[in-house]
Amino acid sequence: MNKDGEVGTIAPEMPAMFDGVKLAAVATVLYIIVRFLNLKSPTEPPCLSYQDTPLNRFLIKSCSLLTKEYIPPLLWGKCGHLQTALYGKMGRVSSPHPIGLRKFLAMHDGATATFDLFEPLADQCTGDDVTMVICPGIGNHSEKHYIRTFVDYAQKQGYRCAVLNHLGALPNIELTSPRMFTYGCTWEFAAMVGYIKKTFPQTQLIVVGFSLGGNIVCKFLGENHTNQERVLCCVSVCQGYSALRAQETFLQWDQCRRFYNFLMADNMKRIILSHRGMLFGESSNKRPRMMEDADLSRLFTATSLMQIDDNIMRKFHGYDSLKEYYEKDSCVHYIHNVNVPLLLVNTSDDPLVHPSLLTIPRTLAEKKENVIFALTLHGGHLGFFEGAVLFPQPLTWMDKVIVEYANTICQWEKHKPQCGSGSEQDCS
Repeated sequence: MNKDGEVGTIAPEMPAMFDGVKLAAVATVLYIIVRFLNLKSPTEPPCLSYQDTPLNRFLIKSCSLLTKEYIPPLLWGKCGHLQTALYGKMGRVSSPHPIGLRKFLAMHDGATATFDLFEPLADQCTGDDVTMVICPGIGNHSEKHYIRTFVDYAQKQGYRCAVLNHLGALPNIELTSPRMFTYGCTWEFAAMVGYIKKTFPQTQLIVVGFSLGGNIVCKFLGENHTNQERVLCCVSVCQGYSALRAQETFLQWDQCRRFYNFLMADNMKRIILSHRGMLFGESSNKRPRMMEDADLSRLFTATSLMQIDDNIMRKFHGYDSLKEYYEKDSCVHYIHNVNVPLLLVNTSDDPLVHPSLLTIPRTLAEKKENVIFALTLHGGHLGFFEGAVLFPQPLTWMDKVIVEYANTICQWEKHKPQCGSGSEQDCS
């Protein structure tokens, strides 16, 4: 009450309370950012699974990247989603443009396989003729930035590179038969390898597969022992090993896996529809026999890879069911037949590969002495970017570790008698 007897109003304390709400909101946002970016996660060397053999001891000793910390960019590199998104959107930073020759191979069913051949730009570390035969990820080809970056680096390390273009993936190459690439078909990769062996009779092979390409190369090597002739080693990066076991995890929302499934399905739809004339007979008014019961309306409404695989992809090879397609096209049923040195690389924060699938390579490494399984803490799906704080380097950890492993295998083969006698210093 004031001196005139009037009742005064009390000044509101809302501003102070509002400041507290703002502070809490800011703290919450910062907490979410820290959690999303995984900033508190440590950096550490890859977790390795392998048997104690002379070759593996030599590999671990000589491949420093397998025993050193992998350090991603500080601000965002510990987030598997951002690593994956940057790979998916940009591929790589400042990607080079290696110059190669495109080769065309006629297949038995009228299809035309294509691959790009890149000659080495330097002498290989052992002076030998070695060719890297490379199989890219789903719907990818030699023109993708991550492939160009790896090829350029491998060329400068003295390797010839042959890169498969998945059937139907190149936007400027038309299909010549009603068939395109599938999850585990090895026909085109086998044709490319056969061409390289015939054209370069002195060359030895390093087999490299990325994501879906990792499944194809491991299946190819395990299908027939003769496929491993003249193969020095194989490297598989970020594959899932079993489509049947992965099927259920791709419908789950943890790690946004269902969202990634939708994005990949949308990309597959674009590739398929770009060849609708050949695949569905629209250019000849006669639908191919294998596609007679394919429903285009179901393709348009598909929101997952499984729906597309069931309606379209499995029918290219006459599989009666999705289960049969996934079982017979997964390398998990063939990889135990691979006897050449095999490096399997995955990441713990890969949003596409569920952790339960990683028991496959881990168990394989525990049972077979030719296998090393390397699991990094960070890297996402085919990311593996390195850098100080914000900006990534053009070359990734993945590029460097593949070439380092290949160099070490070549050195082992060159000095195997000395290495086998236990004199490891002669092999370093």
